Amino acid sequence: MATRTETMLDDPFRVRSRRARKKLMKSAPLYVAVYGLLILLSVTFLLPIFWMASTSLKLPAEVFAFPMKWVPETPHWENYQEAFDKYPLWRFMGNSTYLVVVSTIGQLISVPLIAYGFARFEFPGKKVLFMLMLSTLMIPSQIKYIPMYWMFQKVGLIGTYWPLILPEFFGHPFFIFLMTQYIRSIPKELDEAARLDGANSWMILYKVILPLCKPVLAVIVVFSFLWNWNEFMGPLVFLDNFKDYPISVGLAFFQGRYSVEWHLFMAATLVSIIPVLVVYFFAQRHLIGGLSAAGLKG
Repeated sequence: MATRTETMLDDPFRVRSRRARKKLMKSAPLYVAVYGLLILLSVTFLLPIFWMASTSLKLPAEVFAFPMKWVPETPHWENYQEAFDKYPLWRFMGNSTYLVVVSTIGQLISVPLIAYGFARFEFPGKKVLFMLMLSTLMIPSQIKYIPMYWMFQKVGLIGTYWPLILPEFFGHPFFIFLMTQYIRSIPKELDEAARLDGANSWMILYKVILPLCKPVLAVIVVFSFLWNWNEFMGPLVFLDNFKDYPISVGLAFFQGRYSVEWHLFMAATLVSIIPVLVVYFFAQRHLIGGLSAAGLKG
């Protein structure tokens, strides 16, 4: 039998438990409504991918059949083989992978250096240069292709990957702004302590600043991957060899002048977005955390 003291000690816990249950019962409808809405939105956003997968398994006559069938009666898996036999999609995806890797490396080299300079050093015209750098974000990307084409044509680099890779080693303005704001939020006392230990500016950047910038670096990697993987206009302008095209341009070959091979186009597109889905699946935690941290600290 429990003693009087044990009963008195248990009473507060029982009261808290009872209050927690009442609070949970009151908020249960709200939780159900919120999660129900999130599930509905998730299904809505997944419908295009499901339709893409369904169309990739249909015959041409079934694509626009009415009434529409979400699931084909006889899945035609040979559509995938036909799509990859018709065009060298694996080569296109390999070209995209090369461009993505090199471009991302270029951003990771240039952006920290430029952002560190804006965040930690004082020099004449710093604010003006920073505002000019930000103003380039308002310029449509299509406009830059005319002067870039003229410059790269003068040095004989049209038809190579250099026009697509070289600009990445000068940093993207959005990434520079994001990282500059993040570095500014890091206490300068850390820099001063490192200098007292004999560290120079390079050592402070690579041994003090960058280890604290992992969230924003993850954002740079993910966004650079997505932008370069989906880049269409740049490769179309600067490349002239069929085998050098990335997957974003290669998919356009399924669209003829008078018709589109939708079943093959959807099969190829579904395979091409798998790397994007994989990267986002593994990086979503770092991506969301990096954006929120950069937003809060900026």
